[in-house]
Amino acid sequence: MVRAFLALMLLLTVIVSALFVVDTRHQARQLFLQLESLAQARDMANSEWSRLQLEQATLADAGRVEQIAYEKLGMHTPDKIRILIVN
Repeated sequence: MVRAFLALMLLLTVIVSALFVVDTRHQARQLFLQLESLAQARDMANSEWSRLQLEQATLADAGRVEQIAYEKLGMHTPDKIRILIVN
């Protein structure tokens, strides 16, 4: 009788352990999928950041700013007589 009880306990322990292994593997797969999704989002954000840096450099170009100031805003370089240097 004791032997049958021990065999039953051992069987239950093995089954419970197997269920924990299955659950752990499932969680690992879910976390891996989440990791891949986050890596893809990171790569997209890095691409967007690079594009925005390039756009900022293009828009902030001194020649472009001067051209817009002259053409659209009607600004011009003042005469040398009208320039006052302040220290």
